Amino acid sequence: MKIVMVASEGVPHSKTGGLADVVGALPKALVELGYEVEVVLPRYRMTKPGRALARMKSLTIPLSSSFKFCSIQDGGKIGGAQCYLVECPEFFDREDLYQENGRDYEDNAQRFAGFSLASLEFMKRSYTPPHIVHCHDWQSALVPVYLRTLYQADKFFEKTSVVFTIHNLGYQGLFPPHTLPQISLHAGLFTIDGLEFYGKVNLLKGGIVFSDSITTVSRKYAEEIQTHEFGCGLEGVLKSRADRLQGILNGVDYDAWNPTTDKLIPANYTPENHKGKETCKKSLLESLGVRQPALSRPVLGIVSRFAAQKGFDLIAGIADEIMAMDLCVVALGTGEPVYEELFRTMAKKYPQKFLVKVAYDNTLAHRIEAGADLFLMPSRYEPCGLNQIYSMKYGTVPVVRATGGLDDTVEPFEGSSGTGFKFSEYSPIALLTTLRQALETYRQPKQWQRLMQNCMKKDFSWASSAKQYAKIYEGLNKARGKARAAAEEDTA
Repeated sequence: MKIVMVASEGVPHSKTGGLADVVGALPKALVELGYEVEVVLPRYRMTKPGRALARMKSLTIPLSSSFKFCSIQDGGKIGGAQCYLVECPEFFDREDLYQENGRDYEDNAQRFAGFSLASLEFMKRSYTPPHIVHCHDWQSALVPVYLRTLYQADKFFEKTSVVFTIHNLGYQGLFPPHTLPQISLHAGLFTIDGLEFYGKVNLLKGGIVFSDSITTVSRKYAEEIQTHEFGCGLEGVLKSRADRLQGILNGVDYDAWNPTTDKLIPANYTPENHKGKETCKKSLLESLGVRQPALSRPVLGIVSRFAAQKGFDLIAGIADEIMAMDLCVVALGTGEPVYEELFRTMAKKYPQKFLVKVAYDNTLAHRIEAGADLFLMPSRYEPCGLNQIYSMKYGTVPVVRATGGLDDTVEPFEGSSGTGFKFSEYSPIALLTTLRQALETYRQPKQWQRLMQNCMKKDFSWASSAKQYAKIYEGLNKARGKARAAAEEDTA
């Protein structure tokens, strides 16, 4: 079976968030199950150029009343899956992927419409139709829309089904109504059953409505997004497609995130021998300028996008209470200016106790996972979350809010079982109480050692998740085959 992944980012070529990790790892797991997998990504300025493919040096795509010219480059292998890069400098030769100075590019609809059309035209040029096209988030949500409109009568795609994965419902790709003709779509799609959403065009909604199967990145999040609290206005649409909606937990690439083999940390360690973790903690704090005796404090790690969604408004309300505890906080990330400023202010107010780097630094992210004792994720909502899973592998105990994938992956520590600490009520007091509980357990060495071992022995590899996706693919392919056979009988 041939599967083509279409996404706006994927490691090692481009990354702004967890989507890129999924697109970089899931194809590898599917190849190991025996599937033929191709990945199609834009070639951004940050992406190393690939070798131009002779038969695809000039790809013409109809966009609005004009034509755009693209080419397809060889992006090499991603874990056995062939990657292709859509080269279109007008759309993708820019400093960042989606925005500039905190503002979305005004032509994002046209950029990713062009990418979606180029992906489909590339598939046609490759001669072998895909059985499954697997799209991710609003940036590739137009692929199923185009397949069911512009390409509806195209025999090349008659055996093709579409899986659409929602990584974060909060990002929907909203544009004014006049956008439709600019992206080669008829104004008749601007209806409640189509792409209309409170007076705007909603590309993510298009992916939900026009795909054959919809997945999201944890079981709990699949339930949550059908409620008013978490549905971001799309709960009704998602409820109407509940029979096609499924939550599949993201896996983790343990080739990249494993304290036994990680080359980015100062010492390696195993579930049976944690001595290397002590070295990692000491090295982390010393590299950030922490002096004795502060090295003996428990370290609370944060690696995140600094945003309200991630629960940092809770921290803002109890910052002084947290810093009154006997701990050291190490934070890494970028995001909303209000939270960047909050963390900079805390670092000035509490030297040696609150350390922050406002940047994305992959090496430091690994060192925090290895050197911290606890890891904080108090998210308002969290579709899946990966850092709590990384943390467990590194014996760094997660403190999380019980939402989405955080609730699915972290088991409360009770007695000798469990992998972390979590709270349900979204409030500063609930967070503070849970942090105190975690620190109390930290002061009981035998209990803490057991908790660390529980964490490190958990397995969230991609193998299980890939099998669940494979089950969806096989089911869709079988159903489409039956439908095609029935249609042929009717016309015989």
